[in-house]
Amino acid sequence: MITAHFSGDKIVSSSSDAFSLYEKSLFGEKKGGKIEYSSVEGLYLVGSGRMEIIAAGKVFGEEALIRKLRKKDKKIEVKFDVFSDLRRKGYIVKTALKFGAEFRVYDKGARPGKEHAKWILFTVRENEQLTWHDFAAKNRIAHSTKKNLLIGIVDEEGGIVYYEVGWVKA
Repeated sequence: MITAHFSGDKIVSSSSDAFSLYEKSLFGEKKGGKIEYSSVEGLYLVGSGRMEIIAAGKVFGEEALIRKLRKKDKKIEVKFDVFSDLRRKGYIVKTALKFGAEFRVYDKGARPGKEHAKWILFTVRENEQLTWHDFAAKNRIAHSTKKNLLIGIVDEEGGIVYYEVGWVKA
């Protein structure tokens, strides 16, 4: 069991279990003698019983953690649904804030740092509006980072459909 805590908005751990899981499954990122987790990674690990996050002497359960994370990120649940689905399917999913997207997705077997992500991923609920302008902007981001655009749409029942958009030379 990984023991972690909040350091500002980050979830961090210096436990040997955190380093072991990083080496095995690439959860988190090594930074300054610690493993730093994105909010969805922390939520995923708490939900799967592999991590406990302690703050002010209390352990955050999954629901309490969602409430805390929702204050900073209104889309945390839809991001979590897509992240969880892709991790269960064997993909490595990392944040992509510096690329202007929600996630980078690595093909099965690829390792961040050794290979590049294949996709830039945006998540939406099926009842959200996505304009052509929004779609074009997302596609431009993917193209400028030399990745394919992947859109994960979560329906009301929790099912997820993925659409991959690539460029075709005519």
